[in-house]
Amino acid sequence: MPTYTVTVATGNQWFAGTDDYIYITLMGTGQCSERTLLDKPMYNDFERGAVDSYDVTVGEDLGEIVLVKIEKNKYWVQDDWYCRYITVKTPGGEYLEFPCFHWLVDEKEVVLRDGRARLCQNEKTMIAKKHRQQELDMRRRTWQEWQPGFPMSIDADKHKDLPRDIQFDSEKGVDFVLNYSKAIENLCVNQFMHMFQSSWSDFADFERIFVRIKNTISEYVMEHWKEDFMFGYQFLNGCNPVVLQKCTKLPDKFPVTHEMVERPSDVSVGSTLQAGNIYIADYEVLEGITPNSTDPCTMQYLAAPICLLYRTVGSKILPLAIQLSQVPGENAPIFLPSDSQDDWLIAKIWVRSADFHVHQTITHLLRTHLMSEMFGVAMFRHLPAVHPVYKLLVPHIRYTIAINTKAREQLICKFGIFDKANGTGGGGHVQLIQKAMKTLTFKSLCFPDSIKARNMESVEELPTYFFRDDGNKVWDATKSFVSDVVNIYYASDAVVQKDEEIQAFVKDVFNFGMQNNLIFPESLKTQEELTEYLTVVIFTASSQHAAVNFGQYDWCSWIPNAPSTMRKPPPTEKGVADVKLIIESLPDRGRSCWHLGAVWALSQFQENELYLGMYPDEHFIEQPVKEAMKKFRKVLAGISTLIKLRNQGKRLPYYYMSPDKIPNSVAV
Repeated sequence: MPTYTVTVATGNQWFAGTDDYIYITLMGTGQCSERTLLDKPMYNDFERGAVDSYDVTVGEDLGEIVLVKIEKNKYWVQDDWYCRYITVKTPGGEYLEFPCFHWLVDEKEVVLRDGRARLCQNEKTMIAKKHRQQELDMRRRTWQEWQPGFPMSIDADKHKDLPRDIQFDSEKGVDFVLNYSKAIENLCVNQFMHMFQSSWSDFADFERIFVRIKNTISEYVMEHWKEDFMFGYQFLNGCNPVVLQKCTKLPDKFPVTHEMVERPSDVSVGSTLQAGNIYIADYEVLEGITPNSTDPCTMQYLAAPICLLYRTVGSKILPLAIQLSQVPGENAPIFLPSDSQDDWLIAKIWVRSADFHVHQTITHLLRTHLMSEMFGVAMFRHLPAVHPVYKLLVPHIRYTIAINTKAREQLICKFGIFDKANGTGGGGHVQLIQKAMKTLTFKSLCFPDSIKARNMESVEELPTYFFRDDGNKVWDATKSFVSDVVNIYYASDAVVQKDEEIQAFVKDVFNFGMQNNLIFPESLKTQEELTEYLTVVIFTASSQHAAVNFGQYDWCSWIPNAPSTMRKPPPTEKGVADVKLIIESLPDRGRSCWHLGAVWALSQFQENELYLGMYPDEHFIEQPVKEAMKKFRKVLAGISTLIKLRNQGKRLPYYYMSPDKIPNSVAV
């Protein structure tokens, strides 16, 4: 009688093993095997990390194995099980691979196709077409609008409500309250935790919460944060290197004159504008945002400043003028480097605080976290596991929906952690995203286009804009890899157009995820369009997120350099600022501790992090794709080497876009 050898691999993560009964049914073109219990006498089957083999004997040959059905039944108590893959050796010696990478919970079953990727239009049998649809029906979750005007998200209020396959392995590991509290304890600042409303005595006093954990960059920031070169440098390579743009004409709302700036800086605004050496950072999006009012004992304030900067002969970017309001006038003085030291310093602090809010809420939360979740939900709704684009994207959605759900549960919700320390807490952060969504375009997610839109592409003009240089390299490498994979499965533009599933995926993002944002694609017509679209999904989840997330402790741990809130209103006249006013404006001791705990926790990599190019779960089994992955890893390794060589000896190394430090997905 024919015998099939079945090999089952259990996952390595915590609690992946099971003591439940596991059954298998082999479904062939000829007939199906009987439902067979996989069990070895006197052996503990399906332990964490185990690879176990079993014989399935049948009455006659089953024909070509089309599907494998796995079922789990309770033994004593319900015991979830994570199956990585199943291989089947046929009586004729052929090996078939069936990738799984699923949790089996309760008394559920999973039906697997073999690992070859297939487009829907290439399916020839009714059983294959039916399987695709059944899989989508089982995991198609509805969209949910968490707040009006937000990108749509998954319909789950809590992490525990998510499908098991997209949850974290351990919910405890992503408990924001627990993690931030641990960070505060590790940083030895818990003694200040409840000292809200209590101001620091002077700048040196801030060092009391800065003693435990230091690094090269954060210490350098602490030593040089008051200096204009450090202020300007952060627009290029700090946490938020996406705001600065070349200025070709001064806006009417910012009436900087030639006489204001010529003497203190020896800069002629007119000639410098013509030479292309003037830059502007405009935080107009903060205009009208409601400040945090959740604590009746502490007034908190926001400003929407405009900052003019210029490029020196040595290509440094230095501030030239700052206005702390979008409306010019007597109550909106233009602060200059020639003003008193305290006037100039408090103006720069207000810009840094505005930059912090835009970074946290728009650059980080909206443009990486929420965008990646939106793409992920649409993927799960419309692409079955056998689809090549599902196989390509799923490693880059790992834990993203889980971290965002947890954030909505604990971090950005009403009375959440965001409200404790941030000036935009209490609803301002919601208003900010709503405003930013009105100008968010698909092309702004394409890295080279976003650089060109700000006229920041010239390496000759800005030779130390490492975010741009490294980002372009990683974008090109990612796009080349995606193109290789796309061309394996899509032989022509016509194949793209006929792929109903990929078109449904893109249309779902347009119709529901972005709620009919007309500046997002509604369909894809060419291989190039598909390649760019998928590159955006992967780059946003990996490289873009890494660039704006993992430097938060470096640049924001020294509180005066990135105040999470301001407790005094922005000055409306010159000559009133002194150290006392500045200290009273900066976050108090309690809010400083929450801020420090947050930026430390957010800057940590996940345990067992998977970095760009690492694909340990073999969703693809085809050799051409494996070769494309190998080529991708080689190119990424070369980029990492170049970045490492460039950073040698630098007091301010830039490594956030180094591929060996770019996680595959948004998971923190």
